[in-house]
Amino acid sequence: MSIYLTVVVKAKPEHQQEIKKLLYSLPELSIKEETCIEYDVHQSIDDENIFILNEKWESLDGLSLHNQQPYSKAFFVSFDKLQEQPIIYRSK
Repeated sequence: MSIYLTVVVKAKPEHQQEIKKLLYSLPELSIKEETCIEYDVHQSIDDENIFILNEKWESLDGLSLHNQQPYSKAFFVSFDKLQEQPIIYRSK
């Protein structure tokens, strides 16, 4: 069963460029993971501080392993400094 994950990130305006750089580095790293099927990042045309991540993983175990990667942990650590609270939608 595939796992679909959509994450909406709202950058703090003063950190928009920093979070953009971090987010756009994630697909290249993530797609190298064996269980990553798809990983895309998009920036809103209505609000440059909003980014949407669309991910597809082979399994929940694969997603859990992804969340333990150093680049994933760096993203999670950035929450307080760089981002407003993210919104995460999960579906199967």
